[in-house]
Formats: sequence, structure tokens, C-alpha cells
Amino acid sequence: MGNPLLDILAVHLIFWIIDFDYQLTSFPTFRYDIKLNNAILAEDKHLPMYDEMSSKYTVEYIAGGATQNSIRVAQWMLKVPGATSFMGSIGKDKYGEEMKKNSKSAGVNVHYYEDEAAPMGTCAVCVVGGERSLIANLSAAKCYKSEQLRKPENWALVEKAKYIYIAGFFLTVSPESIQLVAEHAAATNKVFTMNLSAPFICELYKDAQEKALPYADYVFGNEAEARTFSKVHGWETENVEEIAIKISQLPKASGTYQRITVITQGADPVVVAQDGQVNTYPVIHLSKEKLVDTNGAGDAFVGGFLSQLIKGDRAY
Repeated sequence: MGNPLLDILAVHLIFWIIDFDYQLTSFPTFRYDIKLNNAILAEDKHLPMYDEMSSKYTVEYIAGGATQNSIRVAQWMLKVPGATSFMGSIGKDKYGEEMKKNSKSAGVNVHYYEDEAAPMGTCAVCVVGGERSLIANLSAAKCYKSEQLRKPENWALVEKAKYIYIAGFFLTVSPESIQLVAEHAAATNKVFTMNLSAPFICELYKDAQEKALPYADYVFGNEAEARTFSKVHGWETENVEEIAIKISQLPKASGTYQRITVITQGADPVVVAQDGQVNTYPVIHLSKEKLVDTNGAGDAFVGGFLSQLIKGDRAY
């Protein structure tokens, strides 16, 4: 369950990006303040960006949103038709139709709420030198309410599920829905997993995050999110291994499973904390010339992890 966003990827944007040290002037229409390797919510100044990309450049549409990215990868790796389901809110427009087409072709059982008033949520994917920056306009994705979750056809999916994954981005939309699902998972001994998702989630949605995390059996994140989480909670450490242990030892609502914290660090080893201990796992080196872009890399990692967890393998 999460925020379905139609990723709009324009390869021409590689020439648009304002770098940290200089501004490329070949495209004077570029006026958007974008930082690489970042994810933000769109402000008013960003809103013209989406149609501009679609109308002026060759674009690729991808059924995105952090949670949906992960579920599509898990579905691909599980190779069992309909093994995964996804819920969220989309717009009833051309972008919404594109979303439905893309997600269904991936084999995911999608139960979208289609909002007739708000346009489809979109995400501008800007890439330069392999690094990506995401500008998300939630729009219709913000319209999901717990009333939609409670509908029999949707709640049946929750009851059927054995493993549940929700990215932290959904805290910006319906923390009530997260709480319903989290409490159900704890009461029925199901595996509930979450993602820190972005530094701004740890900062601006701290209270909602703190309410949901006690139910999380697995917590995912990257090093930037982990360090922001540490800073927000006053832990006075930037050591990722120490932070991973502290997150794993936060109070739990259910004693069925010990919490496992998984922190990625780009090309550096993955940090896994459980029961007061840390293991690190090296990342297979990929030469820079083989790197297309980093968009969805963390989501894909989670999708692969979940697929192996579901298969009953040691996923860490």
C-alpha cells in the first residue's frame, strides 16, 4: 500500500540539470531548483515541469512510486502470477490509464481507488551522470483514505497477505491506513515491513513514523535517511552501524519477530542489524560505464529482499 506515481523519465534532462558548481546554459528554460540523489515533494514552482517534459521531450512512462516499484520487482522475482497486490489512489485521466496498463503488465494485482477530481500523481525523474533526483507531485495519490482500505474487496487483500510492505512516503497521505494494517499484522503474526524512505520523512513526519515503527519487523533505509533519523532522535551519532542497531532495538508492538534493520550505502556494504549485532555485506562492484541511472535502485533492492524473504530463504 502506498503512493502510486507515474514516473516521467526524459533522457534529455541529463542536459538540463543545474550542477552543484555550475549552471548549464544550453537550455535557458530550466528554472527548477534540483539537487542530485534526492527526493522531494513538488512545490508550485515545479508544477509546469511535468507537462513540459511530456510535450517537449521523448519520455518513458513507468508505473512508479516507491512501494509500487518494490512490489513490481518482488512480483518479477517471485514468478508466480498475482503473488503480490498493491493499493493506492490514482487519477481518472490519461496518466491514470497509463499507470493501469503498466502495472497490470507487470503482473501485480492492483486495487486502485480512482479519484475523478484530482489528476494522476506524477514524478519527474531527472538523471545526470547516473545520479537521479525525484520531484513528486502526489496529487491523486493524496486522496487515499482509510475508508477505501476498509471496503471488503480491499480489506480482503490485507487479510490474505502474509507479508506487508509500506514505504514511509505513505505517512504523508494516510497514516490511519498504515495503523490499521500494522495493528492487523501484529494481531495475526504477519510480517510487517517499512522503509524510512527519505530524510524529509524522518524530519517532518517524525510523530507519524514513531507511531508506525513499533509494528515494523523489518526497517529499510539508506545511509542518508539513517543519519537524519539519528539526528532527529538526538542520538548524536552518524555511525550507520550504531544507528542500525538502535533502530532494531526500538520498542516493538509484537514479540513474534525480532526487528531487523537493513541500511544500504550505495556502493558500500549493506548494514544489517539484529539482536544487538551487526553484519555487513559487500556490494558487487558495477563499473560506472555500466550504470544507467540510480532511479529505483533502493526500491529494487527492497523488492529483491522481500521476494527471497517470502520464499523462505535467508534474505540477509
